[in-house]
Amino acid sequence: MKYAILGDIHANLEALQTVLEDAQKEKVTHYACVGDVVGYAANPRECMDIIRKMDCPVVKGNHDEYASMDDECTNFRPMAADAIKWTRKQLTDEERQWLKELKFVRFVESFTIVHATLDMPQKWGYVMDKLAAASSFSYQNTSVCFYGHTHQPCAFIRDGVVKGGQFEKLRVEPGKKYFINVGSVGQPRDGNPLSAYVTYDMLTNIITLKRLPYDIKKAQEKIYAVGLPEKCATRLEIGK
Repeated sequence: MKYAILGDIHANLEALQTVLEDAQKEKVTHYACVGDVVGYAANPRECMDIIRKMDCPVVKGNHDEYASMDDECTNFRPMAADAIKWTRKQLTDEERQWLKELKFVRFVESFTIVHATLDMPQKWGYVMDKLAAASSFSYQNTSVCFYGHTHQPCAFIRDGVVKGGQFEKLRVEPGKKYFINVGSVGQPRDGNPLSAYVTYDMLTNIITLKRLPYDIKKAQEKIYAVGLPEKCATRLEIGK
């Protein structure tokens, strides 16, 4: 059994299609999504349709939550708030209801998925250092938990103490816990514009980070065409 773990797709259809094509080449058998299917880019409905048809475990991201609501986007910067308001207008009531009903945390096989933190998943905290990771480890009941939200792939490992940093490939070892950010499919923010996702081979216990080029120009052109904020497009080419 081999999983592809996707996250922070953010309505970027070109990136999502590229990742799914690569996952097939990797002989992935199952999928899971750590949230934020929508927001920022121009194809929220198309990306939602693909994920829903895959019938895979999905958790709610903050953009998913606000796209499903009518509340003011007080917790978002102006660019993100404008994208959320635009996204709401694109979705049907039924699609918004699907987003609304997503859970904050899911258990999948022998691992967990969450968008933000395990200690307070509904508060949308960012796990970017060992201290924040330690708080989530206290609530982690599986050896591995995959998360997103920061758009920056990294791995935290608890083996007595908490260690963390960038990774390309690691093996899950008995007695240790792993809190792993899968990066962003549709809007990387680690200075690398390549789309990101991870595979988890449950037979070999190997977790691998994949980075892929996709048609950024096409995604940008769509963003401009529908009138979304310019930065939603320009940041894609610099990975910020």
